[in-house]
Amino acid sequence: MKVLMMRMKWWVGALCAAVLVAGCSGVQVDRYAGQKPAMDLRRYFDGAINGWGMFQDRGGEVIKRFTVRIDARWEGDTGTLDERFSWSDGSTSRRVWTIKDLGNGRYSGRADDVVGEAVGEASGNALRWRYVMALPVDGSVYNMDFDDWMYMIDDKVMLNRSAMSKWGMHLGEVTLSFTREAR
Repeated sequence: MKVLMMRMKWWVGALCAAVLVAGCSGVQVDRYAGQKPAMDLRRYFDGAINGWGMFQDRGGEVIKRFTVRIDARWEGDTGTLDERFSWSDGSTSRRVWTIKDLGNGRYSGRADDVVGEAVGEASGNALRWRYVMALPVDGSVYNMDFDDWMYMIDDKVMLNRSAMSKWGMHLGEVTLSFTREAR
């Protein structure tokens, strides 16, 4: 019994250490503090933006491609991003984000299919969004974790890469490029 308890303690300790290491790994958004052009979410997402993207499963296979048209506007520190998607299978969908500029490069956001609140942090040319999205799949809805990174390339182009996971297991990625229309 004593040996069994020691083994269990060892496994629990190893599991806790692995979780701590995993939680501390990864790039922090402040790593991009000196990068230009600066991420100005309010400036970029103001007006019409077009996007092209794809969803890949965890094995890298492209499952769906899409285009998106975003009509964005700000009133004070609150922005609305009205996203209209056209998918490669012929379907369409819409998501409307309400984003709040909290100051100091911090943002919060809500949308109908986002569970709770999205949390965002910008530094330099990068923005990191983290949120849980309720995704319909084959008649069921699954809450998936998104780790969403956006990078300014220049004043018109932004690249976006989102990692999707559930219970810490990587399930796929969304890659997206945005181009802001001239104003």
